[in-house]
Amino acid sequence: MLPDLNRLKVFFHIFNEQSSTGAAKKLHITQSGVSQHLKKLEEELQTELFTRVKRRLVPTAAGRKLYSIVQGFMDELEQGVRHINDGLETPSGPLRIGAPTEFGKIYLPPIFGSFRRKYPGVTMQLELDEPKVLFEKVAAGELDFAYIDILPFFMDTPGGTSAYSIEPVVREEFVLACSKEYYWARVNGTGYEHLKQLDFIGYKDDIALFRSWFKLHFNREPQQLNLVFIADSSEAIVSAVKAGLGAGITVSHLMNREIATGKIIAIRPDEEKLQNTIACVQFKDKQPSITETAFQEHFRLELNQNYAKLGVE
Repeated sequence: MLPDLNRLKVFFHIFNEQSSTGAAKKLHITQSGVSQHLKKLEEELQTELFTRVKRRLVPTAAGRKLYSIVQGFMDELEQGVRHINDGLETPSGPLRIGAPTEFGKIYLPPIFGSFRRKYPGVTMQLELDEPKVLFEKVAAGELDFAYIDILPFFMDTPGGTSAYSIEPVVREEFVLACSKEYYWARVNGTGYEHLKQLDFIGYKDDIALFRSWFKLHFNREPQQLNLVFIADSSEAIVSAVKAGLGAGITVSHLMNREIATGKIIAIRPDEEKLQNTIACVQFKDKQPSITETAFQEHFRLELNQNYAKLGVE
């Protein structure tokens, strides 16, 4: 069992002052109170901590050993309390942020870089994961907040959405596309029955995104698709599309350049767009710090500027 912390505090000041009188003055308590704390601490530890020599309390070997243990804690505690309000007026300290893998890798590091140039006292811990995992980490207090895909089939949230503050940040269009060569060889029409027979490039063996695309355009959903290539990143999906392996879905701005040059062709049965909203999610009962609020505002401005260049809402 750990000794009483108040007694350790009294011991710390007795050691520094080498007298119970000096420690009493530092602690604003009576000398008898100091002596009682010391006596009880020595009883707890079953050893003498000081030897009285001409009105001075000289530490024993056990006392010096205990001081070496307590000193670091007391110094750190004093520094921590002294700076406990840091960050209440100027952004500083750690930020723990979650994001979808591709979105986080592309946008978070450079935007945090520009933010840190303004506020060099801020550090970041970035977690890249699936929406449900990020929701759980926000709810558990492991993340300060997270930027999360809010597609309908991703909304199985722990605690229900009412437990969170969900603020949309940007909307992305998901596009079904294939290479020019694959398009002319296989895509001879844009009807439901024809399109569901194509070869598909999937994300983590999941056809939910494809089913949403078909539901939007045809109000029908295929139960199975021919997944010929499965990847766990948007970059790999775009690369497989370019290689002519089949049709894949990813956010439009990752393929806009190739679509504009005709190397990749977007398959559009009509003008409807499958959109994904990325939102800033935080636990509703949590009071954001000035650092969190400042970063969210900075991120929104920087992201909107980046997306404006790419033609994204």
